Amino acid sequence: MKVAASRRALLFCLTAALLAVLAAPVATARTQRTAHQTGLENDVLAQLNTIRVSHGLVALTLSPGLDAAATQHTREMIRLDYFSHDSADGTSFDDRIERYYPFSAKFTNWSVGENLVWGEPGLDAAEALRSWMASPPHRRNILDPAWRDIGIAALHVTDAPSAFGGEDVTVITTDFGVRS
Repeated sequence: MKVAASRRALLFCLTAALLAVLAAPVATARTQRTAHQTGLENDVLAQLNTIRVSHGLVALTLSPGLDAAATQHTREMIRLDYFSHDSADGTSFDDRIERYYPFSAKFTNWSVGENLVWGEPGLDAAEALRSWMASPPHRRNILDPAWRDIGIAALHVTDAPSAFGGEDVTVITTDFGVRS
């Protein structure tokens, strides 16, 4: 999904509840961000940038804000047993991402997009990228020439909730963005 806005208000504060969620450890003991998953995130970035450069586009740079947005959403989907771009409370993905990657008066352009995928624990970057490139909306996100920043979260879940088939799975979220 992709959303753009020419002017968006800066969110000046987060509620105490949101701060508590952000400060909390990974959703449950069953969810872990391992060295393997961090390696998967690096592989996703490397392969995604290889695809972009091969299409004449700029490579994306990791953004701490987009990374936090991707991580929070991936954890929430696992913890609350759903798979969607929108948050469990109905918040649109662009409003959720803006909490971490805000628009402010110093920018005239702000745009974000998101790709999601889940699969067996052995899901690797090549498989995730093949899946996204075979899907027109996900491919458009990967090949959008506007993007400059990205956040990536890859989490492994044992005995995943029903939305993920109740098996061991890996869930990957990529959040794309540009502010100029």
